[in-house]
Amino acid sequence: MPCRHALPGPSSRRQFLTQAGCGFGAAAFAGLLAEQARAESASAERSPLAPRMPHFPATAKSVIFLYMDGGPSSMDTFDPKPRLNDEHGQPFALKVQATQFDNVGTTFGSPWKFNRYGDSGLPVSELFPRLANCVDDIAFLRAMTSPFPEHTTANYFLHTGHGMPGRPSMGAWTVYGLGSESQNLPGFVVVNSGLIPPGGIECFGSGFLPAAFQGSVFRGGRAPIADVQPGDPPARQNRKRQLMRSLDETVLDRLGANDAIESAIANQELAYRMQTAIPDLMEVRQETRATQELYGLFDDFRGTRRFGEACLAARRLVERGVRFVQVTCPDGNGDRWDQHSALFDGHTKNARSVDQPIAALLTDLKSRGLLDETLVIWAGEFGRTPFAQGADGRDHNPFGFTVWMAGGGVRGGVSHGATDEFGYYAIEHRLELHDLHATMLHLLGMDHTRLTMRFGGRDMRLTDVFGHVVEAILKHPPGATA
Repeated sequence: MPCRHALPGPSSRRQFLTQAGCGFGAAAFAGLLAEQARAESASAERSPLAPRMPHFPATAKSVIFLYMDGGPSSMDTFDPKPRLNDEHGQPFALKVQATQFDNVGTTFGSPWKFNRYGDSGLPVSELFPRLANCVDDIAFLRAMTSPFPEHTTANYFLHTGHGMPGRPSMGAWTVYGLGSESQNLPGFVVVNSGLIPPGGIECFGSGFLPAAFQGSVFRGGRAPIADVQPGDPPARQNRKRQLMRSLDETVLDRLGANDAIESAIANQELAYRMQTAIPDLMEVRQETRATQELYGLFDDFRGTRRFGEACLAARRLVERGVRFVQVTCPDGNGDRWDQHSALFDGHTKNARSVDQPIAALLTDLKSRGLLDETLVIWAGEFGRTPFAQGADGRDHNPFGFTVWMAGGGVRGGVSHGATDEFGYYAIEHRLELHDLHATMLHLLGMDHTRLTMRFGGRDMRLTDVFGHVVEAILKHPPGATA
């Protein structure tokens, strides 16, 4: 009986080549894959903006942050308080905290009426007649708080999670965690409609993260970035690039890893690629007449036109793979949303500037199938008091105010949290801005406790040691079955 463990007889040359052929091919294929993997790894090392995998499956791919500079009044926009109107002109009934300007007047009712909209029946002020039609896509967070009552520190906190300058902004953290899907544009873009926040460009900085993650500020018009247009014929420009690359590599070989030099090299290469990408990107007049009208580009109010162009540019940026876009408020409307006096005039002008463009942005993203993967955030640095400053203004109020989120995995048509009957203090489901940051990162597929950078002897993060995901506004909360 033959032994089952005996070796087979020798193969012929033809049999050997036939049997081994697949092995040779597999070895060659494995070698090619290894080379490709090494090339991709080297490319990722050279490009800090290379896309990276999230911690878990994300519902949002990008963020558009609509920054409402100055602090909009919640009780005049999205959080109606009938008792204010009932007691208008009377002494304020609650304990008053120290205010920014120590000029406390009487109870101040809202000059605007509220109506309910959409299937959700959520209330919106007549300041936002167009945005009101989008409430079924919006989640309102009505019990937001901030520890800072002053613009500059509150802006740092909103943008960076810390009340002092020098920390990375939320846009920088986002790109640090995920990279960008566009290699021809910055991963983090600030579309400036005219007003840089108090605190300046530190609000868009990279802090202790590599400099490549800081925000790039784009102006409106045909030249959004100074000096990005080529000044030489293509052949001469290519020779210059080759020389600069050679010199840069020589310096890096001598010095080793150096963030400042590597970021400068990456920025030079990105600037070269932007020369062709930027003119097409910012030419919003390429859009159809209907789209331009949707965003208010022909409106007779300058603020609407400027903010409309910025919102349309934001949509075009996320279409091209830019990870984080911030849109600032237009100038020329008085003192931003910061109405310490002349509340009616100031809030009316600011709302007119942003109402149509924001409604257009949400509508346009939705019609293109982009809203599900784009998280839109609307927020100021704090709210305003329910009592008057002087006769017709409102002071700063960080104790309870409204922000909202839409798209990107957010459950629309909901309101979470509540302030008291006057809109002064958060009393139900109180939130901090760290919670907003944690929720944003979660929707992008990142655990805010794991997105860290070792600095100063400890692991630093956007949310510091705070922050909780606001699961109540998520379409798919952690642990829920799809």
